[in-house]
Formats: sequence, C-alpha cells, structure tokens
Amino acid sequence: MEIRRIGSQPSGKGPAEYFTGTVRIDPLFNPPEPARIATALVTFEPGARTAWHTHPLGQTLIVTAGCGWAQREGGPIEEIRAGDTVWFPPGEKHWHGATATTAMTHIALQEKLNGSPVDWLEQVTDAQYAAKAI
Repeated sequence: MEIRRIGSQPSGKGPAEYFTGTVRIDPLFNPPEPARIATALVTFEPGARTAWHTHPLGQTLIVTAGCGWAQREGGPIEEIRAGDTVWFPPGEKHWHGATATTAMTHIALQEKLNGSPVDWLEQVTDAQYAAKAI
C-alpha cells in the first residue's frame, strides 16, 4: 500500500505547448507498471483550455468545480458542470477547459499505452474556442 499525502507532490503549470491560458495540474497518483492509470486534478482559469488531443485508451473527466466546455472533433461545444462525468473513447480528437467567464476543475483519468496516456495535437484557436459564444 502507498499513501500519498496532500501536498507531497508539487502543483505544476500546464505547459504552453499543450494548454492556452492559466492551467494548474496537481498530480494525484501514477502507480508504476504494470499499472497503466495516470490521474491528475486540473484547474483551468476562465478562458483556459487544452490543445486538441487524443488518448490511446480513452479518458474520463470528473468535473469537481465550476463550469467548462468540451468538444470532440466535428461536434458542438458542450457545457460541462461540477458533478458531470465525461468519457472520450480511445482515439477521439477533443479538447476541454473553462468557459470564457468561469473557472473549471476536473479529475482526469486515462491509461497509458506504451508509456503514454495522451497524444497532443494542434492548439485550439481563439476562433474555435469562441464558437460557443456565437
């Protein structure tokens, strides 16, 4: 058994290569192989979001606070709120983040395939993000 105490792992800033705006990532647990799960608590300030990306084995988001937006390629931007759970199937291109005016926090759970839980793609443009307001 391993217990990771709150505060024992430092918060990190979401890298500009993969995020737009202010994003804080708090690692939760990432056990060693053969386990494949990778988890984090991610907080997006208003206007912040991920780049487009996919997950080789899918991703589950559990929204814990605030209000955000999520979109899969070719679909509408969907509102997500505290208490909602979102599932992205393996390989589905998508992005997620805060609304333009409200912060959002979620727990992200994904499994690693060949050591990687995510494949990062291009940034979500301001025009793509602003499409929700239209």
